[in-house]
Amino acid sequence: MGARRTRAKDLRRKTAIRPERKTVVVFCEGEASEPDYINGLKRLASIRENAAIDIEVATERGVPLTLVQLATDRSTDDEVDECWCIFDVEWPKNHPNLKRAMAIAADHGVRLVVSNPCFELWLILHFEDQTAFMATHEAERRSRQLDGRAGKRIGASAYMPLRRAAVGRAVKLTQRHEQNDTPFPKDNPSSLMYEFLASVDSAE
Repeated sequence: MGARRTRAKDLRRKTAIRPERKTVVVFCEGEASEPDYINGLKRLASIRENAAIDIEVATERGVPLTLVQLATDRSTDDEVDECWCIFDVEWPKNHPNLKRAMAIAADHGVRLVVSNPCFELWLILHFEDQTAFMATHEAERRSRQLDGRAGKRIGASAYMPLRRAAVGRAVKLTQRHEQNDTPFPKDNPSSLMYEFLASVDSAE
């Protein structure tokens, strides 16, 4: 029997190829809770390795159409992979031009995180289910009760370990509105923040 041939080992160390991080620009209407939360996300390793996030707060607050127009202009930058706008619907009086803002965003590939009635609904979902209709002032009050803060600014680190629970609850709300045929802007309560997390968080 002839000698068994063995394959020589390649002793060269293989260099791991690290995927390039995508560049994400987020436009917010709020100066406190939304940027605070996103800055908390930016500190997570699973997000740092996946995305470089830049936050821009609109000087003209409370107007989704303004945010979308800013994001549309920025989306032409070849260095930017994704542009997102985070804004509220507001109840009992909705923000003006919501549907127009959403149509422009869709035409230009701008991604939206719309919370109904407001971003505080997303914060609530970190702690508990919320299926009943809420006005903006009710969501703000309940959010403060749950995390104990006195004003608008939040301690994002307390939310980060609970973000997957919030994702699960928000997804169920979306499914519930689809089943009940309650389209935007009647889809109160709801938040699409889970779609942003799915895009930027490699742990999701």
